[in-house]
Amino acid sequence: MLFCRFFVSLQQICNAMISKQEFIRTVCSYVIPYLILLIAVLGLLYAYPKPELHMLLNSHHTSFQDTFFKYYTLLAEWPLYVLALLPLLWKKPKMTLFYAMCEATGGIMVQILKHIFRSDRPVVVFEQYPDWALPLVEGVKMHHSNSFPSGHSSTFFIFFTCCVIVLAYHYIRDAKPHTLRAKFFFNASLVMLLVMAVLGAYSRIYLSQHFLSDVCVGSIIGFVTPFLVFFLCKDKILKIEH
Repeated sequence: MLFCRFFVSLQQICNAMISKQEFIRTVCSYVIPYLILLIAVLGLLYAYPKPELHMLLNSHHTSFQDTFFKYYTLLAEWPLYVLALLPLLWKKPKMTLFYAMCEATGGIMVQILKHIFRSDRPVVVFEQYPDWALPLVEGVKMHHSNSFPSGHSSTFFIFFTCCVIVLAYHYIRDAKPHTLRAKFFFNASLVMLLVMAVLGAYSRIYLSQHFLSDVCVGSIIGFVTPFLVFFLCKDKILKIEH
């Protein structure tokens, strides 16, 4: 019954939108920078061996960055889930359910891949390179297995991509003409959400919990899943006509 209500709510959302094309155009300031960054990351993965690339991305540590990333990465362990419950206070359960469906879908994908590949974490891999000192942050408990892909990175991108979709929905539904100032702040908000997701993903590299390849695939899962769930409900399950 709850899922039926969710699908009906999504149908109402989709009916309020003018078209899928308009929705895609609305989120371009989030999607395009991510795709550019993804291409750059894929280029780095092609150009450098995994251990060398990890040291290249993780060679400069400061006390401020150690503290920031040590605690920022913890957002993906429970605070983001708490934030996803906040719409319930405003009697908007469909937003929380949308996030829950995306997180469940992405989480299942991550866990399946983790148990298929069973990749070693950096702290284990670098035991084979005694001449390289792996940068570590004091007080961070190091993990040793199931490195690929990064579950934290997936969670960060799922949460902030869901935020982008919700913001785009309200932006499109706003009956008032959008001023240049409103458009600027909307697009700036999407860029900021992307920055927050990227920082969360990078924290896993900075803390030497994951390699760039782990974070890259985790971000792809977290980026694609919310759009997939949204458009699958719109076009396949709900059978909304264009």
